Amino acid sequence: MESITNVKEYEVIAKEKLPKMIYDYYASGAEDQWTLKENRDAFSRILFRPRILIDVSKIDTSTTVLGFKISMPIMVAPTAMQKMAHPQGEYATARAASSAGTIMTLSSWSTSSIEEVASTGPGIRFFQLYVYKDRNIVVQLLKRAERAGFKAVVLTVDTPILGRREADIKNRFILPPHLTLKNFEELDLGKIDKTNDSGLASYVASQVDRSLSWKDVKWLQTVTTLPILVKGVLTAEDARIAVQNGVAGIIVSNHGARQLDYSPATIMALEEVVKAAQGRVPVFLDGGVRRGTDVFKALALGASGIFIGRPVVFSLAVDGEGGVRKVLQMLHDEFELTMALSGCRSIQEITRNHIVAPWDAPHVVPRL
Repeated sequence: MESITNVKEYEVIAKEKLPKMIYDYYASGAEDQWTLKENRDAFSRILFRPRILIDVSKIDTSTTVLGFKISMPIMVAPTAMQKMAHPQGEYATARAASSAGTIMTLSSWSTSSIEEVASTGPGIRFFQLYVYKDRNIVVQLLKRAERAGFKAVVLTVDTPILGRREADIKNRFILPPHLTLKNFEELDLGKIDKTNDSGLASYVASQVDRSLSWKDVKWLQTVTTLPILVKGVLTAEDARIAVQNGVAGIIVSNHGARQLDYSPATIMALEEVVKAAQGRVPVFLDGGVRRGTDVFKALALGASGIFIGRPVVFSLAVDGEGGVRKVLQMLHDEFELTMALSGCRSIQEITRNHIVAPWDAPHVVPRL
């Protein structure tokens, strides 16, 4: 795949390569898919204010997340059922993230188990959690993640019920029969059965706890030693409550535009959440990142790092582990280039003054 020069090209090839039901599952958003488009478009409305004549002969893209040193502020978001994209699935993604020196987040609904992913070798890994009605299942999953050396829990908080994904309803989405939700196989919850609409929506309705609330965040802190990040925050109000409840970090996310359509693009919600967090916990972002310039814009607005989801599954579909490696490398290289051309030699030098956003007051030009 030498001819691929940017991340977006992988989706075009993946669409040709994957069965329609699987491509649609990965690619689609909720309802009118306005937020899906806006997640991307919003980045294009933020412009740079590059600084010049700064010695950028040495650029350091490294950073730390929850105390872990990583090569760049670009990490892998939890994306479910990766073996639908490629036979190696989460194994390939784990190896690619590790070789890139960055963090992989494993989905609860992975087609490889916590233990299988840990067996791929060293790497910093987080575990994404859905809270099931049966809390014993939750405790078991957390204990398994701890034993397997995972470093944090990413609690998804925006999915008490699955968003209306019309492509999945039309396709009557199910997990292909040769695959299971591997972490739930022994609990007899590994299959997604065929229904008259989306099999996944039916599965979520039957298993995921709609009563989840802030008191459950407190409860989770009593059953795991791992730091907890909440994923799905879009407002200052919820950011403040998250901090008050002792979370280790916040991920500004609209679930890849798959939950509530007409939610704001994550890059538009980011600064509000960062200001509310007041530096007490790191704030991260996922949704719509396809360029190194996007990464820089998120950091300039106060993010400590970003997570990518769809670029991982599409590159995985096209070229397995090599595809994911290339996506991570391309984003790293574009981000490094953006830093150099903006006059930033390290993550710490990226500031709010390096960008201008649509909601900023117009710059006043002084009279001469």
